[in-house]
Amino acid sequence: MRQGPLSGVRLLDLTNVLAGPYCTYQLMLLGAEVVKIEVPGQGDLARRLGADPDLNDLGLGASFLAQNAGKKSIELNLKEESGRDSFTELVRHADVLVENFRPGVLARLGFDWDRLRELNPRLVYCAISGFGQTGPLSQAPAYDQIIQGMSGMMSITGTADTAPQRVGFPVCDTIGGLTAALAVAAAIAGRERTGEGCFIDVSMLEASLSTMGWPLSNYLVAGVAPLPMGDQNATAAPSGTFETADGPLNIAANQQRQFESLCHVVGRPDLITDPRFERALGRKNNRDELNRELNKALSAHGALHWEQALTAAGVPAARILTVAEAVELPHLTDREFFLDLPFPEPAESGVAARLVRVSGSGILIDGHRGHPAGPPPLLGEHNEQVSDLISAWTAEQENR
Repeated sequence: MRQGPLSGVRLLDLTNVLAGPYCTYQLMLLGAEVVKIEVPGQGDLARRLGADPDLNDLGLGASFLAQNAGKKSIELNLKEESGRDSFTELVRHADVLVENFRPGVLARLGFDWDRLRELNPRLVYCAISGFGQTGPLSQAPAYDQIIQGMSGMMSITGTADTAPQRVGFPVCDTIGGLTAALAVAAAIAGRERTGEGCFIDVSMLEASLSTMGWPLSNYLVAGVAPLPMGDQNATAAPSGTFETADGPLNIAANQQRQFESLCHVVGRPDLITDPRFERALGRKNNRDELNRELNKALSAHGALHWEQALTAAGVPAARILTVAEAVELPHLTDREFFLDLPFPEPAESGVAARLVRVSGSGILIDGHRGHPAGPPPLLGEHNEQVSDLISAWTAEQENR
C-alpha cells in the first residue's frame, strides 16, 4: 500500500462523537498512525450512536464506524495514576495530540499546555471546542445544532416562510474537524522548519462563520444582510431548483452565455430577448416569473434528459438525488471513494460475517487514495499493545 504524506506521524486521539474523530480520520487517511484513547468500559460516545440498535449494543454504532477505521483503541483512565503514567509516556513520543473536551478538562487532569510542552517540545496539540479556549462563551456547552444557530447559518437556510432550518447533517462539526485537520497538517509542516510544536485552538463557531463566504462578506463589506432563499441562489438567476416531468433538477446558469444556452436547449429562445430577462440584474429581480417560464418548458422531459442535454450545452445542471441514490453513482465507484473493510466483530457477538463500508476523503495524491490500515477498532482492542507501542515510538524517535 502506498504511504501517505503523513506516514510516520504518531497521533493521540482523545476525541468523541464527530468533530474530533472526523479530524483524526482525515489525518489517518493521509498516513498518520492514530491511537484512540478511550474511557474504560465506555469509549467514544459514538459507539452507541447510529441507525442500527444491534450495532449500538455492541459498541460499534454506525456513527462510530464511519469515522474511526484504521485507528487503534486503548482504554486509559486519566483520573487514575496508572492511566496518567501510560498517557505521559505516550505523549513523550507522540507527534500530535487532538482532543475535543470542554476547555480546561485536560488541564484539570494534569495535562495543560505547559505540562504537555514540557513532556514533548515538538508536540502539536490541537483542542477543538464549540467556541474556542478563551472568551465569554468558552465554557458554554456546544453541539452542532447550537453552532448552526449561533453562526447565523440556520437563519438563511430554508425559505422566508420556513427559516430558520437546520442543515440536514452536522455541518458545523464537520467544518470544525476539517479546519482542525488543516491546522494540524500545517503545524507539522511548520515544525520541520522550527523544530517546535504548537498549541492549536479551533473554534467551531469561528470555523463555521469563516466558511459562510458570500453571505458573511456581503454583510461585513456591503452592509447587506443575507436572507433565506430556499433552493434558489441569491447571487444569480436562473440558478436553483427547477421541476421536470419526473423530479427536481438543479440548474446554475449564472453566466450570460449559460442563460442563453439554457433557453435554446429548453426551446424558449424568446426568453433571451425578453426585457425582463435580458440582463443579469433583471433576471434576479424577476426570478419568480423566469422560473415559472422555465418550469413549463422543463415539464416536457424528465430530470435525467435535461441533465444530459444541458451539460452537453455547457450549462451546469444535475438531478437532485437522495443519499441512497448518490452513493450508487458510477462516478464514485470508478474513483473508489467507498472502502469495504472487515467488520470488527467481537467473538461473542454472533453477528454473521460482513463488511463495513466507509467513505474515503475527497483527496487523491498522485492518483492514489488513502486507505485505512484496518477496520474501526473494538473498545480497548489494543490495550495489550500499550507497552509495545511506547517502546516502538521511543525507538523511532531515537532513530530520527
